[in-house]
Formats: sequence, structure tokens, C-alpha cells
Amino acid sequence: MRAWTVGSGSRGNAILLECDGTRVLVDAGYPPRLLGRRLATIGIAPQSIEAVIVTHEHVDHARGVAAAQAKWGWRVYGSEGTLCGIRRLDAGARTPVLPGRPFSVGAFDIELISVPHDAAAPTALLATARHSGFRTGCAHDLGSVPDTLRAAFARLDLLLLESNHDEGMLRSGPYPPFLQARIASRTGHLSNRQSSALARALAAPPLRQLVLLHLSEVNNTPRAAITTATTALAGTRARCRVSAAMQDRVAGPFGDARASTLQLPLAL
Repeated sequence: MRAWTVGSGSRGNAILLECDGTRVLVDAGYPPRLLGRRLATIGIAPQSIEAVIVTHEHVDHARGVAAAQAKWGWRVYGSEGTLCGIRRLDAGARTPVLPGRPFSVGAFDIELISVPHDAAAPTALLATARHSGFRTGCAHDLGSVPDTLRAAFARLDLLLLESNHDEGMLRSGPYPPFLQARIASRTGHLSNRQSSALARALAAPPLRQLVLLHLSEVNNTPRAAITTATTALAGTRARCRVSAAMQDRVAGPFGDARASTLQLPLAL
């Protein structure tokens, strides 16, 4: 299994997963034209994508879903609450999924896990390659970590995890108090500290790579996020490469493929 972050942050999110000829997108937070341009940089035709799995209906994750489905014929999976929140989505393309009930798309076995965020029915995602057993967990956005997610993400090979903000930068930054409170709440976004604590709890073989998602451009930096995660992982049994996804371009591939020059590693 291979994964690319097509873009990650407050202005849009999309992750491409590929396994044994099957391609699925996790979220489509960009218009189809931009999605197409980004995918072209890694030689992927949008028509080759079988489905998009939407984690929640917020615009930075679902902006392009309906238009991309109409243009390229993708199936659209997500919780009932999420799919109901996407405007102009063809009813015939919708496949509602119950969190905790596995389903299959091509070579993938997939499970959605409910997470706390201020959306209708937000989820994280566990994708397993049916042939090899390679397991990828993807979680963005969430304000706290439920036990169900911690259990589902045990024994991952690849973890893509929100690391939205540095707590000190958020407190001293330009956001008004109500917005700071929303971000830091149990239904907001994970801080570097929270994200790193979860990564450490999951840090056992076979975990090979940690990709940090949804970094705030105002209240975080790649260096701060990667440093916090790398420090938390020190001394664990996992030999885990830490990278940060970028807002404005593709990063990857991660997973089974060798690390590419599109990654953003930080040597400490």
C-alpha cells in the first residue's frame, strides 16, 4: 500500500491511497481542476480513482466531492451524517457506512471510526491491504482521542495523524478567544502534544512512518510538529520516520514505497 497527501491544512485536504491496482481518495477538499493538477504531478489520472471516502462534511474536506464525483464517476463513502451534509451530491453515488462496520473497496478493507469533532458524524479511517495485511490509519480532524480509535489503530504500518497546533503558539497567536477555545476543545483539533502522545502510545513494530496532517499555518510550523513527535517517539520500539504534509503540494509516497523527495523530513 502506498499513500500520498495531495494537500493538508485549513485550505483543503485530500489523501490518495493505492493498493494492488485500487486507488481511493480520502477527502476531496479541493475543486476538481486543482485536484486534477495535483494528481498529475504524481502521474495519477483522476479517472483511475475508484472512490472517495469523506471523513466529514466541512468545506476543507468536502469542497470538491460532488463536482469530482459528477466529473469522474467516483463512488462516495462516508457516514450518513457526513453524506447528508454534502450539497449537490448525486444520491445514486452515495454509499452510507456505519462506523465500526468494515466494508471493501477493491483491494482495500476499510473501517470508519467515530471521532470527536464539531461536525455531523465525523470519522477517522483504517485501511488494510487485503493481500499483504499492511495497515494504514488516517485521523484528521479530532479534538481528543477516543478509546475506539486507539484500539483500531493498534499495530499500524503507516499512521497519518493530525498535529494541528502548538499550544503556546495558539494561546499567544492572533486568533480571538472564541476561536482559540474551539480549536483547543475536545471537539476541535489535536495539538502537537496530543498527537505525539497518541503516536507514542501506538509506537511499536510494525509502525514505520508517521505523517503529520492539518498543520496550522498560523499556530504551528513543520519543525515544531516534527520535533515534538520525534521527541515523543524517542526510546520506543518503533523505528518510525516522521514527516509533515504540506498544504500547497503533494507529499509522498509513504508506506510500502521508498521515501520520495516530496517528503518533508527533519533531521534532529
